[in-house]
Amino acid sequence: MDVEKVERKEVEVDDDGRVRTGTVWTATTHAITAVIGSGVLALPWSVAQMGWVLGPIALIGCAYITYYTAVLLSDCYRTPDPVHGKRNHTYMDVVRSCLGPRGVVVCGLAQYCILWGTMVGYTITTATSIMAVVRTDCRHHRGHEAACASSGTMYMVVFGLVEIVLSQFPSLEKLTLISVVAAVMSCTYSFVGLFLSAAKLVSNHGARGTLLGVKIGAAAGVSASTKTWHSLQALGNIAFAYTYSMLLIEIQDTVKSPPSENVTMKRASFYGIGVTTIFYVSLGCIGYAAFGNAAPGNVLTGFDEPFWLVDVANVAVVIHLVGAYQVYAQPIFACYEKWLGARWPNSAFFHHEYAVRLPGGGGGRAARFTMCKLVVRTAFVAATTVVSLMLPFFNAVLGLLGAIAFWPLTVYFPVTMYIAQAKVAPGSRKWVALQALNAGALVVSLLAAVGSVADMVQRLGHVTIFQTQL
Repeated sequence: MDVEKVERKEVEVDDDGRVRTGTVWTATTHAITAVIGSGVLALPWSVAQMGWVLGPIALIGCAYITYYTAVLLSDCYRTPDPVHGKRNHTYMDVVRSCLGPRGVVVCGLAQYCILWGTMVGYTITTATSIMAVVRTDCRHHRGHEAACASSGTMYMVVFGLVEIVLSQFPSLEKLTLISVVAAVMSCTYSFVGLFLSAAKLVSNHGARGTLLGVKIGAAAGVSASTKTWHSLQALGNIAFAYTYSMLLIEIQDTVKSPPSENVTMKRASFYGIGVTTIFYVSLGCIGYAAFGNAAPGNVLTGFDEPFWLVDVANVAVVIHLVGAYQVYAQPIFACYEKWLGARWPNSAFFHHEYAVRLPGGGGGRAARFTMCKLVVRTAFVAATTVVSLMLPFFNAVLGLLGAIAFWPLTVYFPVTMYIAQAKVAPGSRKWVALQALNAGALVVSLLAAVGSVADMVQRLGHVTIFQTQL
């Protein structure tokens, strides 16, 4: 009899017919993996732009806002009741349930802009990391004063070609292996960056940096306008590093109940964002203390020795981004291919499948594709690579991505959906506080966007197009 009860418990399904086994600890792990990414490499530079006063405040402030809006979003997983309502399996489903079709259109535009922008950012970051490996090895063999400049143009083109090949594989973003590799690689380069920064700080025999960050003046080589744009851009970098809301609902959808999913997810968000914040503040502040106002845009490019460890970290970045690129690209492919297929239902270009036998496939294994998939995906990745070559500015691109994502996806939609879900009365204290948060986040996003775009425009006047340098 006891055995029968155990078996029934093991196959027990949820109200939507699925079996969920996630706990607060698996959700916490997913949350940490979702938050920590290549944006962490820009944190010492970001703190350097704002200094010892505003830098840590920005890091902790963005963390608190991310956590608070995550709590609001957790209550919207089920609608209209946060405990017994209908499940929403994705962020877009929540928007549809709470705000209707018009909200879905706006949210979709924001999400797909972020996805494509991240693909551009990943292309630039990969080239930067490969250039760092080449320069580090060159200086190790020729001496640290050797001129070891290299162009990242070829590396971006090669990366684009690799992604064109990978883009032909179906549903690559659903492979568990990619998530595992991404987690291992992101932890590798993040901890190596923290370790090297701490080692440099110890060797300096004292912390560097100033209260207000990079100084203005001829001696410092930074104009007042550059200081302003970089400080605003740094806000966007920090906001990008805390990108989390887009994946929260998908993580919550893996959690079993009881206790209710929103209770578990709130705890997981607290632990996950808490651990991430401790790490971010540590890397941002220790990196700034080690380099001072001369902190590099990508912290890993500031080290030459031990060359093998620096190489390991940069190679980890490349491996992470090769797979992560497809995680962001595949939803875009699926979206436009679905639309094109419905628009021309009888066209062989969109619907006729071709099969190419794979070497050693044996039992009829073959790669299947349509001409639309082959031509349009190739053109899309190629166009993304060209844009990356035209705008090879690591910090400015990250800042712009953070600005685009922070207000709409991290603050506006969670706050607006919570107000609709919880029926918060207009004019009440809670409503006023939430709208104030909304307005404040909008101002921060606009300032970060202005700073990033202004910096790009300023830099374009001093660079040769299609020539990427460290």
